[in-house]
Amino acid sequence: MRMTMPSTALPCPLSVAVIGGGPAGLMAAEVLIQGGVQVDLFDAMPSVGRKFLLAGKGGMNITHSEPPERFLSRYGTRRGQIEPLINAFPPETLREWIHALGVDTFIGSSGRIFPTDMKAAPLLRAWLHRLRASGVRFHMRHRWLGWQENQAGNNLRFSTHDGEHLVAADAVVLALGGGSWARLGSDGAWVPLLQKLDVVVAPLLPANCGFDVGWSDHFRSRFAGYPLKSVSASVTDSTGNLIRRQGDMMVTASGIEGGLTYALSAPLRDQITANGNAIVYLDLIPGKDLARVTAEVAHPRGSRSMASHLQSRVGIHGVKTALLRELVPAADFADPGLLAAAIKSLPIRLVAPRPIDEAISSSGGVAFDGLTSDLMLHTRPGTFCAGEMLDWEAPTGGYLLTACFASGRIAGAGALTWLASQTARNTSLLSTNEERHDS
Repeated sequence: MRMTMPSTALPCPLSVAVIGGGPAGLMAAEVLIQGGVQVDLFDAMPSVGRKFLLAGKGGMNITHSEPPERFLSRYGTRRGQIEPLINAFPPETLREWIHALGVDTFIGSSGRIFPTDMKAAPLLRAWLHRLRASGVRFHMRHRWLGWQENQAGNNLRFSTHDGEHLVAADAVVLALGGGSWARLGSDGAWVPLLQKLDVVVAPLLPANCGFDVGWSDHFRSRFAGYPLKSVSASVTDSTGNLIRRQGDMMVTASGIEGGLTYALSAPLRDQITANGNAIVYLDLIPGKDLARVTAEVAHPRGSRSMASHLQSRVGIHGVKTALLRELVPAADFADPGLLAAAIKSLPIRLVAPRPIDEAISSSGGVAFDGLTSDLMLHTRPGTFCAGEMLDWEAPTGGYLLTACFASGRIAGAGALTWLASQTARNTSLLSTNEERHDS
């Protein structure tokens, strides 16, 4: 990468700066290096892929095997923008790409796709080896500060351990992440830099996050850290649609979190924004209908305690019984109909999402209206955006990573197309000027 001011003529070879070393940035770098340009990747952290590695610590869920229509529905209101990206690099193609790195995959019982060893590190190591062997150059501890003021070209400013550096590039791919897990590099510091260019950036908000409830001291001290297994949860979204999911969640000291909570985090967060709170309804035993539960609860319990009665007749015990005691009026335990209704649809009032830095991902980011179909900024030709810094969100389950990979490929290919068009334009201008001079 040239550390000087660019000349008016396009250099050879052309150079592209990729800023951000997560999945989107690495994928853009791969497409670009295969396109024959010089690629330099910059990241503020000491190494790339830090969030990727941490996300895979408990099992690297790369993508999902469910049918395309169901898969694409996971992107909610941004499906229209994300679908073309996914169609260009669908889950089955992503899986083949992983296999080409020498990493085998398998489909789990949930339909999720994992590397055979369930780890992110071997995949990342193989990928980085291939990128370096292909000629991608990595520059760590380079924090992007924006562009040099009063310059039309891509003269990038970076803060490094030995001061500020200027870097000239013919095109730029920004893959700077969202606003969650700042310690791993996704701190949202890029937002004001793009807003200076009149780029519309939707506020970064927590996604795939936990929520605060406000438990009693007794419940918190006894049950924080306990899982709520095999429950279903439902919430009504802003359009009036009832969304229902089944799975597990975790009681925390402040409220709830876990996979089932994350799956509903978008409508819950939006409901809190609109109303100041949100209500999620839990079915504590989704395998039994209300009539059956009512009959079991109404069965005479004799000298048994209510806890023993619920365990033997309904199968509820431990934290589920404690949750009923926490949220259901004491008088309702004497009414089988009211108690059964609470077991099948227990309302939990959520008062706030957890802070964005605790969230697995974030929503908000660069608005798609400000981008071309290949993710180039309208206000900054030659600059492309990819990954979680775009204004979309998705639940866990492989959907986040799939869209990050896909958007990185689109941005990289878009940069190649734009560079080719600029080269052709300059060649045409040069030819026209020569013809005028000869005449």
